[in-house]
Amino acid sequence: MNVCFIMYPWDEIDPENDTSLALIKECAKRGHGVAMCTPANLTIRDSVTNAFCMVIGRMEKVPSTLKAFYNKANLREEMLPLAGFDAIFFRANPPLDPIMLNFLDSVKDDVFIVNSLEGMREANNKLYTAAFGDAHSNIIPNTHVSKNKEYLVKQIRESKADKMILKPLNGFGGSGVILIEKSAMNNIKSLLDFYITSADGSSNYVILQDYIEGADQGDVRILLLNGEPVGAMKRVPGSDDHRSNVSAGGSVQKHSLTKAEKALCKQIGPKLVKDGLYFVGIDVIGGKLVEVNVMSPGGITYINKVYKSKIKVEERVIDFLESKVVDQMQAFDRRTRLRKTVQDA
Repeated sequence: MNVCFIMYPWDEIDPENDTSLALIKECAKRGHGVAMCTPANLTIRDSVTNAFCMVIGRMEKVPSTLKAFYNKANLREEMLPLAGFDAIFFRANPPLDPIMLNFLDSVKDDVFIVNSLEGMREANNKLYTAAFGDAHSNIIPNTHVSKNKEYLVKQIRESKADKMILKPLNGFGGSGVILIEKSAMNNIKSLLDFYITSADGSSNYVILQDYIEGADQGDVRILLLNGEPVGAMKRVPGSDDHRSNVSAGGSVQKHSLTKAEKALCKQIGPKLVKDGLYFVGIDVIGGKLVEVNVMSPGGITYINKVYKSKIKVEERVIDFLESKVVDQMQAFDRRTRLRKTVQDA
């Protein structure tokens, strides 16, 4: 199997904790061909979609640790046709580049893509989470999304809670997530000005969400594969930051899914699979769904560490990838045989 990872640059990888690196290493360990490119490396040559890829040379023995694998990897650059790969694993950070998806549209029928282009178009920002909430469901915290400053100020004033969460629509890794309090209403308008108005004069959507009691104790990151949970961890905020993201200084602990969290996964799993969102990270606080991460969900290495290798999430992910590629190849072979039967009739 040959896999192309569309992701962030190699030199931006954290060689000890990077989820993409864990997936790449698992592919290399199984003898699969691995190449990487960034969205900016996509190109069209002679009407064929290609990418300037960094190809990892095959190793006789793959090092046991991520850091050793990263340091030993021998990279070479080649322009390669994307339709020649068996699978494309999308791992680029938000925001999603719509032009990149247009490049990939030309190969989506030839290559198995994780996650699907249609799914990423629908779910690449935090609005997707709202699709799981309705008048009969208490699955998500009360949420407002708007560019209208007056409307947002009104919602804060009318809220029964003293605290709310404000964050940019296209943020990731905890970037821009702040806790606001009614006692500081004098600062709210200037904060909204900062979040909504860009330097070029354009405006951005922001999310205003009810604060969930217990959020100061951390959240739960759950990784779902094909709609089923395959690993979880609790993320605990640092002493000087309300955010629990590890990238923002949080720490991680073991976590066994509660009854409410299992029910949540069971409720949202079918829609994720239907939308082609096979590998997803969800953030949960107090049994409520806070975010759905579909572009480059992280956490594999941390989950492996807190469970001391009893769980190796990357193995299950690549098992799934291999099975989907085999299914796709068998379907192609079957169509080819049937078409030949009709042609020879």
